[in-house]
Amino acid sequence: MHLNGCKTCRSRLEHLAADDAAWHQISAVLRLEHANSLSDSAGEFVKPLQPPEQFPADFAVDFLSPSDQVDSIGRLADIEIKSVIGHGGNGIVLKGFQPELNRLVAVKVMAPHLAASAAARQRFAREAQATAAIVHPAVMPILSVNSTGQLPFLIMPCVDCESLQQRIDRVGGLSVVDVLRIGLQVARGLQAAHAQGLVHRDVKPANILLERGVERVMLTDFGLARAVDDASLTRTGLIAGTPQYMSPEQARGDAVDPRSDLFSLGSVLYVMATGRPPFRAETSYGILRRVTDETPRAVRELNPEVPEWLCAIILRLLEKSAADRFQTAEAVAELLEDCLAHVQQPAAIPLPITARSLVKSSGPLSRWRLWLATIGGGLLLVLIAYQTATLVEGPSNDFQAEYGTDSQTAVDRNSLASGKLLTPIPSSSGSGVSATGQSAGFSAGSSHDLPDDPSFDIEQLHEEIDQLLEDTSELP
Repeated sequence: MHLNGCKTCRSRLEHLAADDAAWHQISAVLRLEHANSLSDSAGEFVKPLQPPEQFPADFAVDFLSPSDQVDSIGRLADIEIKSVIGHGGNGIVLKGFQPELNRLVAVKVMAPHLAASAAARQRFAREAQATAAIVHPAVMPILSVNSTGQLPFLIMPCVDCESLQQRIDRVGGLSVVDVLRIGLQVARGLQAAHAQGLVHRDVKPANILLERGVERVMLTDFGLARAVDDASLTRTGLIAGTPQYMSPEQARGDAVDPRSDLFSLGSVLYVMATGRPPFRAETSYGILRRVTDETPRAVRELNPEVPEWLCAIILRLLEKSAADRFQTAEAVAELLEDCLAHVQQPAAIPLPITARSLVKSSGPLSRWRLWLATIGGGLLLVLIAYQTATLVEGPSNDFQAEYGTDSQTAVDRNSLASGKLLTPIPSSSGSGVSATGQSAGFSAGSSHDLPDDPSFDIEQLHEEIDQLLEDTSELP
């Protein structure tokens, strides 16, 4: 090829195509325009934090100042930057050292190509404000906020950890104990956030860090967090979050509340138990449609080792309607904590009643019980209607044959309705009227039970239905 041997032509072509610096400037502008067009909606479909070996070839940290430390790759304000931990769609995480405080820190820097975006800077500041308001062991704290020029950054503790996503990618589905232990801590972190009036809106494995050694769990990346009373939460048509872990209301762009985070937590429990997210498709739109319209594949089909009660908890969290889910992160945390205690000491600690009841209400027998209750209720209504019709129409032919017609005896219909027959008193005048002027009929002096007492039948039916439901509830 001519270009391979002609330096002059290669130089001219490079000039026409622009040099590396110009290309980086142009690509940064294009990415910025793309980010601005996505604004605070679909543009939040950010990539998870990537380790250094997965960085693109043109990735650079040229925003760092030179450092005179041989083991540093540069300097950011007063922080000696030692290495790059990872980067995502909206930021870069660096490992740094603060000489004055003699401590290692993690520095999250806004991606340089987004720094000129007002919306991106607002989101970055919002993450700092939201996280600073939450003080809890299960939430990654923000130590300070700073900026160098137009580039803001957050300073956080430097923790030897990996993300939950990285662990799942490495080992697949986790054990029941790990699912409960991690889920419990995430629920506690959400409980702390919700107590501050915040909705995280982006709960996913990539935003859950697992500290090595102590297995401490920390929820991070509150960049999408909003106050529950924030007007932007009630705007329709805006979608923010990661499709595979969104709640249905979030996917529709509807208003969300803390229960939206609980749906996302259910999706996280699902992927931990099975090794795959509950909703998958080729496109983001396809995923969103499945989130809003479809039921995920049964957990036990993918992992038969998962107990039914844990499947039931996950299904309750993944209810399409927020009203049908658990209502608070605290309730979820307490249930997972009790379940974890049972799994660790099954002989000493029974499975929580709530978990057992969820299995009954979500298992295959639930439809059978509902059918029984419906049939029983229908039979009860038919019986009541029949007895009522009998009383309204008056005594039967057999009854009249035994006690006579209305001209000979009178029937106290109120007594019939009460289920009692009064003893007939013959009329002294034969006219059906007694000597006292009262209608000859029935005396309350003695009574007889009707052969088919309505109250007895109804009570008996109630008992039989209750017994049937009780028997089926004990089935395995």
